[in-house]
Amino acid sequence: MVVRRITRYFGTTLKILLYGINFAPELTGIGKYTGEMAEWLAASGHDVRVVTAPPYYPDWRVRPDYNSPKHMHKLWQDVRVWRAPLWVPSKPSGLKRIIHLASFAIGSLPLMLRQLVWRPDVVWVVEPPLFCAPTALLVARLCGARAWLHVQDYEVDAAFALGLLQGRLARRLVTGMERWLMRRFDRVSTISGNMLDCAATKGVAADKLVLFPNWIDLDAIVPLTKVSSYRIELGIPVDAVVALYSGNMGGKQGLEIMGQAARHLMDEPNLHFVFCGNGAGKADLLAMSEGLPQVHFLDLQPMERLNELLGLADIHLLPQRADAADLVMPSKLTGMLASGRAVAATAHPDTELGKAVEGCGLLSPPGDAIAFAAAIRSLARDPAQRAAFGLAGRCYAESCLGMEPILQRFAADLQLLTGAEMVAVVDIAKVVDIADVVKKRA
Repeated sequence: MVVRRITRYFGTTLKILLYGINFAPELTGIGKYTGEMAEWLAASGHDVRVVTAPPYYPDWRVRPDYNSPKHMHKLWQDVRVWRAPLWVPSKPSGLKRIIHLASFAIGSLPLMLRQLVWRPDVVWVVEPPLFCAPTALLVARLCGARAWLHVQDYEVDAAFALGLLQGRLARRLVTGMERWLMRRFDRVSTISGNMLDCAATKGVAADKLVLFPNWIDLDAIVPLTKVSSYRIELGIPVDAVVALYSGNMGGKQGLEIMGQAARHLMDEPNLHFVFCGNGAGKADLLAMSEGLPQVHFLDLQPMERLNELLGLADIHLLPQRADAADLVMPSKLTGMLASGRAVAATAHPDTELGKAVEGCGLLSPPGDAIAFAAAIRSLARDPAQRAAFGLAGRCYAESCLGMEPILQRFAADLQLLTGAEMVAVVDIAKVVDIADVVKKRA
C-alpha cells in the first residue's frame, strides 16, 4: 500500500507518461515496481498515464480476466492505463522473445501517439524492452517532453551473455543501436552503481545519469515474529530450518543450482526447501527435485501474503548466473533484506550483487552447487549467524531501501529535469556501512 502523505513535498503538478511492457497487477519484477511508482506519483498529485500490456508475467500467458477489450483502457489506482495487444509465447526462446517484444512495440505505437494530444511533460520508459525506446523518444520529441530511460536489466548484453542471441555481427549491430538510443535520452537511470557505470561505458554523458534503485515498503515487509502460516500449510515442522526461493523462475537466475544443492543436502533432515514462483524454468526445477520429500513448491502467492511468505524463510536463496552478474540486479533482494533473514547467494564478491549481500549472508561461486550447498548447510547449523545476518539486512533496508525516500528523490529529479518548481527534497544519495548501521541499532 502506498502511503498517501507526500503532497506537501512538491509544488508543481507534472504530466507523466509511463511506458513499458510490464505493469500492475503483475506481482514480480518490473511490473510490481512500475505499478507502485505510478500509484505513488498519482497520490502525490501528479497526472499519470500508462501505456503497457495486459498482465502476463511470469506465467507467460495473459491473465484470463484481461482478455476482454473492456480491460484495455481503464483506471487503476487513479491512474489511466492503456493496454496494447501483444503475442505471448507459451515457451519463450530467443527468437520468440524478439517477436513477443516486437509485437508489443507495434501494438503500443498507436496508443503512444494518442498521448500527443495530452502533451506530457515527461515520457518515462523502462528497459526491458529496449524495443520501446524509439517510440518513447519519438513521442517526447513531437510534444516537447523530456525523455527518461530507466534500465532494470541490460537485456541486450544479458541476451548475448546467456546465449539467447548469438553472432558477432548481430551483437555489433544491436549494441550499436542500443548506444545510439541511450545517448539521446535526457535522463538515463538504473538500479545499481555497476549498472550505472555500464551506462557510462555505452556513451551516456555523466550529467544525464541517475541512480534510481529498487525499493521496499518497510511498513508492509517486517521481520516476522510468529510462526508463518505457510509452515502449517506445507506441513513443515516448527523447528525445521527453511531455505526459501521466491520469485520469477526464468533463465537469468540459474535455478538449476537450487535443485542440485537440495539433493546434496538430503542428509540434513531438519532442512526444508520451498521454491515459490512461476516461469519458464519451473518445469526443469520440478524434475530435478523429484523424489526429494523435503522440497516443497508453491505458485506465485498474492501480495497480501508476501510478508508471511518471506517470514517463512530462515535462509533466503538467491541464485544468479555469473554471466549476468552485473547486467541485472535481482529485484527480490529488497524484500529478502527487509524481512530480516539471512541470504545465501551465488555471486563473486566484486560484483554488485556480491557487494549488496556482503554482511547480510554468505556468498558462493556461481554454478558451484557443492559450494552453494555448503553455504546453506553452514547457515542452517548456525542460528546465531543467521540472526546476525538478518539484523544487518534489515538495518541496511531501513537505511537505504525505503520506498518513501527513494521515490521522493525520483520525484525531485523529475522536477529538476522539467525545470518545475521544487519545494523540498529528501536526499538519499549516500553510502551506508552495514557494520556501522548494525552497531547503532544494537
